Amino acid sequence: MSAPSSTNLPASGRSSAETSDPGPFEGSDALIHSWRQGLRPDPHLTVSEWADRHRILAARASAEPGRYRTSRTPYMRAIMDALSPGNPAQRIVFMKAAQVGATEAGNCWLGFVIHQAPGPMLAVQPTVELAKRNSRQRIDPLIEESAVLRDRVKPPRSRDAGNTMLSKEFAGGILIMTGANSAVGLRSTPARYLFLDEVDAYPASADEEGDPVTLAEARSLTFAHRRKVFLVSTPTIHGLSRIEREYETSDRRRYFVPCPHCGGMQWLKFERLIWEKGRPETATYHCESCDQPISEHHKTAMLQQGEWRATAEAADPTTVGFHLSALYSPVGWLSWTRIARNWEAAQGSDESLRAFRNTILGETWIERGEAPDWQRLYERRERWPFGTVPSGGLFLTAGADVQKDRIEVSIWAWGRGLTSWLIEHIVIDGGPDSATAWQQLTDLLGRTWPHAHGVRLGLSKLAIDTGYETPAVYGWARKTGFAQVAPIKGVEGFNRAAPVAGPTHVDATEGGRKIRRGARLWTVAVATFKAETYRFLRLARPTDEEIVAGALAPAGYVHLSEVADAEWLKQLVAEQLVTVKTRRGFQKLEWQKLRERNEALDCRVYARAAAWIAGADRWSEAMWKDLEAQVGEAPKIAEDIISTAAESSEDVAGVVRRLPPRQGRRVFRSSYVS
Repeated sequence: MSAPSSTNLPASGRSSAETSDPGPFEGSDALIHSWRQGLRPDPHLTVSEWADRHRILAARASAEPGRYRTSRTPYMRAIMDALSPGNPAQRIVFMKAAQVGATEAGNCWLGFVIHQAPGPMLAVQPTVELAKRNSRQRIDPLIEESAVLRDRVKPPRSRDAGNTMLSKEFAGGILIMTGANSAVGLRSTPARYLFLDEVDAYPASADEEGDPVTLAEARSLTFAHRRKVFLVSTPTIHGLSRIEREYETSDRRRYFVPCPHCGGMQWLKFERLIWEKGRPETATYHCESCDQPISEHHKTAMLQQGEWRATAEAADPTTVGFHLSALYSPVGWLSWTRIARNWEAAQGSDESLRAFRNTILGETWIERGEAPDWQRLYERRERWPFGTVPSGGLFLTAGADVQKDRIEVSIWAWGRGLTSWLIEHIVIDGGPDSATAWQQLTDLLGRTWPHAHGVRLGLSKLAIDTGYETPAVYGWARKTGFAQVAPIKGVEGFNRAAPVAGPTHVDATEGGRKIRRGARLWTVAVATFKAETYRFLRLARPTDEEIVAGALAPAGYVHLSEVADAEWLKQLVAEQLVTVKTRRGFQKLEWQKLRERNEALDCRVYARAAAWIAGADRWSEAMWKDLEAQVGEAPKIAEDIISTAAESSEDVAGVVRRLPPRQGRRVFRSSYVS
């Protein structure tokens, strides 16, 4: 009896091989095909294509988790693709606003390198601490959420993984992460790829070994035409901004988008964003060709049809530059309405306007460096008892400037919003070789000043310059202790994010004996605090009528007492900010003296640095309320304080006051500023 035909078998009786499509290969042929597929190299992708295919955004690292879509920020496609190996560009400069997707695009490039074009890579943040934070919050999720990267970077807990917080080894390369403040990290290894993030926040020098950008780029020179350098930053101050300087030497590309009404191509300018005063929700963009209003909902299509166009000829054809403002921010991120609202809120405050220009427009701020008129300051002086801390002052700091034959000290009181009051300026006769002068400075640390509320305040911090007779200053600071004394060293450049750095341990001398790491030194970007002081001095005081109605002076206002004479005020405004050219032809800002004597300004800057070191720029509302509670309510000033002040009416210069604590008075130094 013949076997039944297979066509007569029920479907359930057929084998899986028979019921499925065997394809063109069977048996050993299928194995050979799979083997050949495994030998086939990965397809050549650009960075943007790689991101769309492989990048997954983690919920803990992104506001829009899920698959990365370059179409969400189409202007980033050309920037990412310029980082691809086949593109001739070697240096890619991106001067940008906040919230335009630059950081994630840079991380896509990191992932692309690990997967597609392995080699040594150096990623630099402004500080080592920020590099560690970026590794935890950005790089680890980048690797964990992308399967192609997990296969190449071993888990950090595996033995001999080569995966640490600041180092990620992978087949064919390594990613080193460091801070621009670490010269050791910048010269640690040759690097074919450099990701220099937020370069305007880098210090002027890395451990006093030179410009961090120059040090980092030196690591890539051995790779000649195969290197890629990505410089990214929000700009800061005109004439000092690194990213602006790099962009100006590039081909200065702008992102041109079409008008939905007339099709005219244009790059977006803030002055063409128009709204009714007081109604930012009416903001629309007006086309420069047809002047028709463009609503925000058109932005998505405009961005998709946009293109980058060079607006200048680059000094170096291998350098390309891109600039982008937050006007291009995708719908749902930073709206035109919010930009208009931020602009209105910034009016009347140089600080807010500067932040708007830097972070929203992606442009540099032009610092007003002209010196305030000392005569105007003289006329606006206020009257309060000499040596007394007025109501509103919550803690005291001092700035000491060491000269050849004297030590000058300014005592400043500080309140909310960094409002300040000049309490006293002291000149101690005798230079750094005078034991008596140092003893008088030591006595000053234990002195107290009467407060308008009836308590007495001691110095929270005294910052002393180490520029003259450094060993003597270190020796005195070590002897008195570093809880109340902060030796400082001025450095060039503006750094508003971290104008004070440290402390670092330095050698000190005591009794002729050198003590290694015997002192703690803070470095201060003095240009930052000088510019801030001049801005604060320009603030307008409320009128007498406004004060009667309860108006307060604006935050940062500098109150000057009548004991500040003409000479002292001339010293306070003895410098101006000017633009000079470097040997390489670049512009930079530099503080220059208008007159020889400038001790009042220096002492003010040092006292301000002391307030920063004490933590005043970072205190919470609860801390300020606690300080106010310690000072207490505002009673009538005690008669003995008034009489003491009335007897002390001569000029401030050359006077060293001794006001010993009186019985029954409370003396405090806040635990926040110890």
